[in-house]
Amino acid sequence: MDQLALFLLLLLGAVVSVPVGDRLRLPAPVLMTLLGIVLALLDFVPNVNIPPGLILPALLPPLLYAAVRRTSWRQFAANKRPIFLLAVALVFVTTVCVAAVAHEVVPGLPVAAAVALGALVAPPDPVAATAVAGQLGLPRRLVSILEGEGLFNDVTAIVLYHVAIAAAVSGAFSLPHALVELALSAVVALAVGLALGWASNKLLDLLGDATLQIGLTLLVPYASYVLAEELHGSGVLSVLVTALFLAEYAADPDDVMMRLAGHTFWDVVDTLVTGIAFGLIGLELHHAIRTASGRWGEMLGWGAAIVAVVVFVRLAWLLPATWLTKRLHAKRDYDEEIPVSWRETVVMWWSGMRGVASVALALAIPLTMDDGSPFPGRDEIVFIAFGVIIATLVLQGLTLPWLVRKLNVRADTESEKEFEHALAVRAAKAAKRRLKEIEQVEELPDELSEQLLRRAFDIGARISPDLGDEERREAHEQRARRVKRVRRIHGEMLSAARHEVLAARSEPGADPEIVDRVLRHLDVRSLR
Repeated sequence: MDQLALFLLLLLGAVVSVPVGDRLRLPAPVLMTLLGIVLALLDFVPNVNIPPGLILPALLPPLLYAAVRRTSWRQFAANKRPIFLLAVALVFVTTVCVAAVAHEVVPGLPVAAAVALGALVAPPDPVAATAVAGQLGLPRRLVSILEGEGLFNDVTAIVLYHVAIAAAVSGAFSLPHALVELALSAVVALAVGLALGWASNKLLDLLGDATLQIGLTLLVPYASYVLAEELHGSGVLSVLVTALFLAEYAADPDDVMMRLAGHTFWDVVDTLVTGIAFGLIGLELHHAIRTASGRWGEMLGWGAAIVAVVVFVRLAWLLPATWLTKRLHAKRDYDEEIPVSWRETVVMWWSGMRGVASVALALAIPLTMDDGSPFPGRDEIVFIAFGVIIATLVLQGLTLPWLVRKLNVRADTESEKEFEHALAVRAAKAAKRRLKEIEQVEELPDELSEQLLRRAFDIGARISPDLGDEERREAHEQRARRVKRVRRIHGEMLSAARHEVLAARSEPGADPEIVDRVLRHLDVRSLR
């Protein structure tokens, strides 16, 4: 089996793991990691030969961009305090605690190398957290906090990691220099992200065609990441800023095709890249196995100690942080989403799985120092990092659904329905207002005006069927049944038309481009 065949197998696994995971009630990322572990243990499967320096820039930009599309700037603004406590403060605390324990238990491990280990295992993976938590019907506020934490903690951890690696390689460390580097990295990332977001927004308007616009959105996160890294900024933060800018300002309410096609496209990208990322985690296990050869007992003990630190530091931090956030929330009445019970706090704790970023950072540790000597403790760091990743991702990922069911943590469906109903009312009222504006400048027959008024009501009723009084709901249901029957018959008519057009494609003298153009017209009619 060569590298290309292995890559295609991972893509196939990414697609198949979604329905299999749904049937087994297991998260797809966990299944892909287990698949990678199985492949890594097979003798005929080759080692993955992806340069470590390419893993982060190849996988993180599209994954982060896809995750940001599911959220909004308002959520980040409203949840800035809990996100800061988790994504910045907790990463620092975890890094310090892991570094202290690793420096004590691993013989000869320098402080700088121990800090690098702490930084690379500190950030919970945004892809793992959202992919696992999003399938469990958790309250939206918890998913929002996990998404915000996952999207921003990589920024903090990667900067800490680079500072620690530079100190270990050079043998020198300056706190003021590190703080200046952190500030400059953030400023450069913000500038690049905003500039690229603004330019991309203008270019999207210029392109017009949905196919070209979607192609641009695929290039933009990579461009944002690479440009920021080239200017010594944070590529992750730059991608987040660009994606948030586009999500806020690039949405055209009337660009239906771009929205529908773009949503489908990014769902496909998210599924495939997520599958590859977690498959690689399992495949890279052979590095850890090779490292531990002959020292299994000793190294497993080190790994277990660091896993315990990572897991319990998160719990020890979350309990007082959640209490503090609740107190501030009650006093100042901030519109932020916070855990409302100890059960939700426990679920947040157990959702702290490590993943792609930790793998990439572990494999990116340099082989040698500036003086040519081997990097101190590199093999041990890589083994411990993979132990933390496998333990948290597989153990926590497999048991999180059970924990959620046991603690009975569920989304507040009533409040979600109320919000959906409110949006339906607003949509129907907006349609009616526009109809009145048109009636003021155009002469409409009474019959047509009444028909359009019913359609304005239908706009809201299709979103929230309980809209309006009982008589109007009954009338709407009758119309809906009639429309459904008409659509069914119309759909069969369009299907017959599509079959006839496709049959013409294979006839002598048929121009396939014209056939495809006519078929696209029929497809759009079907979509409408």
